[in-house]
Amino acid sequence: MEVKLDEKDAADWTYRGEGACNIVLAYSGSSPIFIGKVMRIQKVARNGKSGGVQRNLELSEKEKLLWRDAEEVVSSPNREIADQLYVKHVMTPLLGAKYVDSGMRVLVTRNFLEAVEKNVMSWRPAWRVDASKVDLKRDSVVIMSDHSVFPHGVLKGGACISVEIKPKCGFLPVSKFIAEGNSVKRSTTRFRMHQALKLQQQVISELSKYNPLDLFSASKERILKAIKDLYTTPQNNFRVFLNGSLVLGGLGGGAKKTDAATEEAFEDVLEGIIRSEKDLRTSSFIELVAETVYSSGVLNQLLEVQKLDTLDIEGAIHAYYNLVCQPCVVCKEFDAARVTHEYAFLHSIPMDESLKILKNFLIAATAKDCSLMITFRPREDDLGSVQSSVYLQSTDQNFDYKVNFIDLDLKPLRKMVDYYELDKRVLSYYTSAVKMEHGKGNTPSMEIYEVRR
Repeated sequence: MEVKLDEKDAADWTYRGEGACNIVLAYSGSSPIFIGKVMRIQKVARNGKSGGVQRNLELSEKEKLLWRDAEEVVSSPNREIADQLYVKHVMTPLLGAKYVDSGMRVLVTRNFLEAVEKNVMSWRPAWRVDASKVDLKRDSVVIMSDHSVFPHGVLKGGACISVEIKPKCGFLPVSKFIAEGNSVKRSTTRFRMHQALKLQQQVISELSKYNPLDLFSASKERILKAIKDLYTTPQNNFRVFLNGSLVLGGLGGGAKKTDAATEEAFEDVLEGIIRSEKDLRTSSFIELVAETVYSSGVLNQLLEVQKLDTLDIEGAIHAYYNLVCQPCVVCKEFDAARVTHEYAFLHSIPMDESLKILKNFLIAATAKDCSLMITFRPREDDLGSVQSSVYLQSTDQNFDYKVNFIDLDLKPLRKMVDYYELDKRVLSYYTSAVKMEHGKGNTPSMEIYEVRR
């Protein structure tokens, strides 16, 4: 029998968090169908403001051409369904079915969405409320497994602790299309440069020391450093859940630096999970996460997908203007000699080649923006388990763990222009900030990461 959620069902769904396009709710009721599930509800921009959310539109004709090899995606009646099928038919084969859950669609009434909108209002960050609201014109939502717990964990009991990490881009670009004035890209991570702009815009209160190159390094020591840095300054890149409830990090936005009070509270949360004396549990938990990232090798495949972007936005943007059949706005920014020698051939390649460049760039953009969820539970015996396991040496414990990639949405083709414009803003502010620091004779607070491969 087909399920359709109505107003009376809204109370069973509680706010878990949100991103640019979706609000995530966790199920707290008693229906066996939904126990251990989360719901993603799409948002729409409020009062005509721009943002990452959009109405129930079909893919554009150019997007249908771009994704023509994924027939199910192209034939979707709207973008919301296309998103789900993109995860299923494009991202799952690339990252592995073991690590990706594309979910299922469930029908909802407008009354359900209105009740949810009212229920979550007080939980949402003020700036999120200001920018967007639940899209009441939707007739369905996506239901998927709650990756912060183990399957049937809610029914069986037992503590589950999970960490959500946004790894960001794990490599430095080497594209020959990067302009000479932008060569800093080859030695400084995009994450680091964007931090500087976010600080200036007061989106964050301080710079994070996290370096994505550490997390993707396949080095135990560097991975451990990366997890420590994420824990110290979580922002919206590091969150921890206990049995599905957030215990560290921000709900729908960034979290401030982890202070002494937060550290003490987190130590208490870990009691009963990490068998260690107080004040040593957090370091053991960080070690557990780092060891799992290292031993699972799960980021290796993600990095390969990210590296489908071989030209950088400075090269891929030219393929975009080929596809939309418009004069290249980017080429107008350069003198004729440079256009002739560096970019002219990009505008003379076959359309199939432009499509391949754009398709790979947008898939890579999804991989650079996704999250990694790792869930643990202490193993109480040595009996066999269907789950992978990791040994935590500092506490002499074994943990079952599972790994999932989430937030693998299809990036709209129109965002190519946004990516290019943001790239310019990030570089412009970062380079000017570094020059200003050098001009003062100071050690730059925007210190460039040493390139470590």
